[in-house]
Amino acid sequence: MICKGCYKEDTDGYCLSCRKKLFDRLRIPAVLSFDAPKADNIASFQEHSKRLSISGVQLKYSLRLENKALVFTEQSGEYILKPIPPSNLLVAVEDAPENEHLTMQMAEQLFGIQTAANALIYFKDGAPAYITKRFDVRSDGSKYQQEDFAQITSRTKASHGETFKYNGSYLEIGEAIRKFVAAAVPALERFFQLVVFNYIVSNGDAHLKNFSLIRSTEGEYQLTPAYDIMSTVIHTPQESDTALDLYPGDMDSAFYQTYGYYGRDNFLELAAKLGLLENRAIRMIDAFSARREQMEQMVQRSFLNDATKAKYLSNLADKITRLDPK
Repeated sequence: MICKGCYKEDTDGYCLSCRKKLFDRLRIPAVLSFDAPKADNIASFQEHSKRLSISGVQLKYSLRLENKALVFTEQSGEYILKPIPPSNLLVAVEDAPENEHLTMQMAEQLFGIQTAANALIYFKDGAPAYITKRFDVRSDGSKYQQEDFAQITSRTKASHGETFKYNGSYLEIGEAIRKFVAAAVPALERFFQLVVFNYIVSNGDAHLKNFSLIRSTEGEYQLTPAYDIMSTVIHTPQESDTALDLYPGDMDSAFYQTYGYYGRDNFLELAAKLGLLENRAIRMIDAFSARREQMEQMVQRSFLNDATKAKYLSNLADKITRLDPK
């Protein structure tokens, strides 16, 4: 049996390492005690739901540990549960939970990107869901102060319209990081690596609300662990390569005008505008090509169906090639 958290060989759902990260070492089963949301029980689920992307149709539910079991809660939630999105507007919708789980694991295991603890879990009726542990909750149940970059840059639906979270650039986020984070340079490097990773895995929904700062116990702002990372193009094939511009005027660059998409030159330009050393940026970009085989092996080991694996691998190969030197 493969661990539903990290894909390592395991005999009981989650390995010890994943139990430490997710459940404070408790032996929580990989099967929930209730069925997935559907017509005859959706009302009880909706009492605990909030909408989020993909394209505003995915649902999430709040859970907490109670007597060594995961149960619904409206207060003091410790976990977020995302079932298969209830939409006929998405392609391969049944693979959405594992898509997010795989992509988050790839970020952490292969590239050292700090991510929210996460795993795949199953409802009693066998339907899969994605589960992640909240990183904004202290051990006493109180919350750390967290603000996403829509809030930090003062963008709301009232001020910037329905698409407010897509109104901006990654450079603007970087400038806000430099302004508010004391240890700005390592934070900017982490941010740049994540932007490139999102491009590599075809996450076209990495918008302003999918990056956040959190105030530490010492009172300083730092980047949160990465969250909401998935290969969105699997489910919405016609979407843009990125949710935000890299920087103002990026599509007027010589590279974009020649090829019609972002490439190595554009990301190096973003790194320069963020104030990063060129050799550091090159090293981060080249790491994706160097670990291509490992990424492919992880996709093959995942719980995606074969058709979705093929699409994921094809998109991965395309994006890695785009970032090769021309």
